[in-house]
Amino acid sequence: MPRALTILAGIACAVIVLFGMREVASILGPVVLALVLVIAVAPVRNRLARAGAPGWVQVIVPFLIVLLVLLGMVAVLTFSITQLASLLPAYAPQFQQLLTDAQNFATTHGISNAQLNKAIQSFDPAKVLGLAQSLASSLLGVLSSLFLIVVLLLAMCLDTPGMARIIAAGESTKPHLVAALATFADKTRRYLIVSTVFGLICSALDVMALSILDVPLPVLWGVLALITNYIPNIGFVLGLIPPAMLALLDGGLKQMLLVIAAYIAINVVIQSFIQPKFLGDAVGLSTTMTFLSLIVWAFVLGPLGALLAIPLSLLTRALLVDSDPGAGWAAALISGAPPESPRSTV
Repeated sequence: MPRALTILAGIACAVIVLFGMREVASILGPVVLALVLVIAVAPVRNRLARAGAPGWVQVIVPFLIVLLVLLGMVAVLTFSITQLASLLPAYAPQFQQLLTDAQNFATTHGISNAQLNKAIQSFDPAKVLGLAQSLASSLLGVLSSLFLIVVLLLAMCLDTPGMARIIAAGESTKPHLVAALATFADKTRRYLIVSTVFGLICSALDVMALSILDVPLPVLWGVLALITNYIPNIGFVLGLIPPAMLALLDGGLKQMLLVIAAYIAINVVIQSFIQPKFLGDAVGLSTTMTFLSLIVWAFVLGPLGALLAIPLSLLTRALLVDSDPGAGWAAALISGAPPESPRSTV
């Protein structure tokens, strides 16, 4: 087949597969999340196995660790969203006052009332007031299928020892595929560990800063900062908008600017300068590919796809690129690193 026709056929197949995955996102999302969580706690099972623990202990301990983390996150989000839902209506007068002040400021600077009224009419206050609630509710909706996730986690934890032996047995016949899957698990685990550690640091510092600035519900915004830390490129902005808007309604423009400055000082410094040095080449994706993966997987799986964009891209790379010994050039394009030049045999 001509190369152009091969490329077009590949793109067409990819579009069909992605739209098919989107149709079953409610099932596929929890499956991928359960897989990533099982990979994250795999070292715990390996340590228990080396220590000679019984098989049921090797299954139940990693399962309970993940289950407690999920239940704790659901509890915190549920309680905070309930508080937020009861708090937002109280800020309606402040919002109207902000609109009045903005109108007076614009009028004194030569902007006509007709232009300002048109802009105000096109601006829906309910969307601004409900931005934090809708974002947090979407994250809670991801965890609302907790029963399915828990069942999948238990099944995968039970099957992990057998699957590990099956994959190891295929090393003689499919060495590249086995190596690619092992690399995917290792990179995913390293990415999750580093992102979680620095996410916790950013979250704790954000909660302290918001508490000092007297912004309502600092714990909710801290949990949101931790979750959005897993979203590449735009996670920091998504975690900043809700507390900044609430600070504007609660304390005015000065408090909002202080919240923005605090978030920039904490999150940008840690996520842009410190975290990459520890993460290193664990991701193996260029900046462009990372951003494209965020767009694609958010389109396919929604909010859960944004959270799992990096692990999903690593899995796709392992299955389609790293498992093919002749696809070194494709791996170089994805990672942004030039391929190793072949050594001279002379």
